[in-house]
Amino acid sequence: MKITIGHLYPDLLNLYGDRGNIQCMKKRCEWRGIESEVREFQLTDDIDFGSLDIVLLGGGSDREQMIVCSRLKAIQKDFRDYVEDNGVVIAVCGGYQLLGHYYDTPEGRIEGLSLVDLCTEQGSPRLISNIVVENDLFEYPVVGFENHGGRTYINENKPFGRVSFGFGNNGGDRQEGVMYKNVIGTYIHGPLLPKNPHVCDLLLRRALERKYGRADLAPLDDSQEREANQYIVNRFVK
Repeated sequence: MKITIGHLYPDLLNLYGDRGNIQCMKKRCEWRGIESEVREFQLTDDIDFGSLDIVLLGGGSDREQMIVCSRLKAIQKDFRDYVEDNGVVIAVCGGYQLLGHYYDTPEGRIEGLSLVDLCTEQGSPRLISNIVVENDLFEYPVVGFENHGGRTYINENKPFGRVSFGFGNNGGDRQEGVMYKNVIGTYIHGPLLPKNPHVCDLLLRRALERKYGRADLAPLDDSQEREANQYIVNRFVK
């Protein structure tokens, strides 16, 4: 078995160490004897989404998002086809915002990909906090750190989780992120996946099932990760 991971625009969208999500996926594949390949794409590169099993769209400042915005228009149709065909996507912070229709800022509107029915508006103050999120798909919470000025509204879509501690999408509705088909959009840095191997395995499982019709993910010893997770939950929630 082999998984091919596409990292979109890592030179521009790699805020708060989002590249660590790639390293986590590669390592958890390696430990299980699953081959993995990472393909990095720059702004001028053509992207064959049909050759990719997981796509990472990381975070960036408003300036970087503006730069990426024009290029996204050229790949929008192929990216949408990939998503609608149950392609696996993890989009963090700025990448999450770009999944939607737009992000309104004082400098102007950043047009998104319109892959998911959501939109973002800039607000004040910035929402900065440790965060704990509950999702019924997982036996233990998702933890991390958020730092964003955007307020995201996901309309009728399913959130990535319910906020137990922190702000989430907009600081008001107690929702964090979005889940659409095999897409996860989230404001959680940390990076997300090393702190939450259960989320990493969900992405790997869905990618393998889409490609091979099955997912043979051998159990790993995540005792240290679970202890760290529980420490965060006990500190901020319990």
